[in-house]
Formats: sequence, C-alpha cells, structure tokens
Amino acid sequence: MYERLRHPVSAEVVRARKQALTDRLSNACRELSPIVFATSLGAEDMVLTEVILRGRFPIRIFTLDTGRLPAETLALLGRIEQHYGTRIERYAPRPEAVEDYVRRFGIDGFYDSVEARRACCRVRKIGPLKEALTGQAAWITGLRAAQSVTRAQLSPREWDAEHGLEKLNPLADWSEREVWSFIKHYQVPYNQLHDQGYPSLGCAPCTRAITVGEDIRAGRWWWESPETKECGLHRKTAVTA
Repeated sequence: MYERLRHPVSAEVVRARKQALTDRLSNACRELSPIVFATSLGAEDMVLTEVILRGRFPIRIFTLDTGRLPAETLALLGRIEQHYGTRIERYAPRPEAVEDYVRRFGIDGFYDSVEARRACCRVRKIGPLKEALTGQAAWITGLRAAQSVTRAQLSPREWDAEHGLEKLNPLADWSEREVWSFIKHYQVPYNQLHDQGYPSLGCAPCTRAITVGEDIRAGRWWWESPETKECGLHRKTAVTA
C-alpha cells in the first residue's frame, strides 16, 4: 500500500474527519440543489466517493474521460461501480474538437509549449466539464490546500465565477496522511498507480511517478514550472464565500 500509510493518523481522528465531512455534505445538500461531484479518481476523490455513496447523498458523480487516461484509472472505474453497485457518469471531449487540436498541434503537441498543453486541456477537460456543470447549483471537488502552490489559498467553499455556481472543496483542510488513513480504515478502493509513485493522477502522457522528496504534484506536466501546473479546471476565478 502507498508509502504514507506507514504512519496513519489514529482511528479516532479518522472517524472525526469522516463526521465533519458528512456534516459538510449534509449542510450543502440542505442548502443547494442539484449538486454534482467531479471525481478524478484520485485518493481524495475516493474519500468523497465513499462518504457520498455510503451516506446516500443526492449528489451525482461524474468523471472526465479525456481519451488518454491510464489503464489503471479506467480499471478503477469498473472496480468502483462493482464495489458500490452504482455507475459513474462519463463526460468525453467532442471528437471534432480533438481532431482540430491534433491538426493544429499534433497528437502529443502538449509537450511543445504551455499554450499547446493548455489547448489540449481545454478540449479534453474544460469542454466536457462545462457540459457536466450545466444546470447545477454547485459542484464538489477533492482539492486540498496542501496539494500545490497554486492551491495554497483554497477555501472549503467558493463562488465559481467561471461556471456561475458554488464550488465546494470539503477536503480543503485535510492532510495527505488523513486521506490515506481514511482509505485504509474504511478499506476504500483506490488507484493502483498510487502504489507506483503517482500521488497525483492525470492523463497518461502528462503524468509520471515522482521520487522521494519531490512535491506531490511534481509528476504532473513535469516539463513546466510549478506556477503553470493547472489544467484550467480550477482556475483562480473563484471567490471565497
């Protein structure tokens, strides 16, 4: 199991964290409807999946199938659906948009420049996300403030001006140890790439394993500087609520 599970937090802390998370989701559901949860199928998102589905919250769960996800991530989708007896919705990019990108930049043109990489993310992620968020009152993410320099000021609740709805980050104040302790305690399914040195997951060509001492998002778009390492799904257009 993942390295950080060697030093878990106590079961008491895990249970307290679960209760606090449950309370946050309950409060959100009382105030807002409809709500959707965008899962990247990473560790944080599996914590949320466990609580949402076990708690039977009226929250629809979807993922972005970019067309370039690792085989391990796709395999996890099947495991989740079998484990919880549910189906995770998939949103995919428009084929004509992908074809246009390939004509302009090449199939792997995202390695050539930040502009080309962001264009790929717009086609494969941002477009499908906008479709998934249409008509929603709020969306939930598994973001944590400690994940990267671009997320250090993350709030549990924000107004997402880009999409015109509330954005809820209920794990904003969780630590990585708490996430993995929760997964261990409740035997939550998780992506096998985490056991291979991938703390942060994305598309296969844009994600690599990290080495000891590297930042947890060092493997994402590793050829770019840390300040540009966001795909655009979580642009800083949100205002703290």
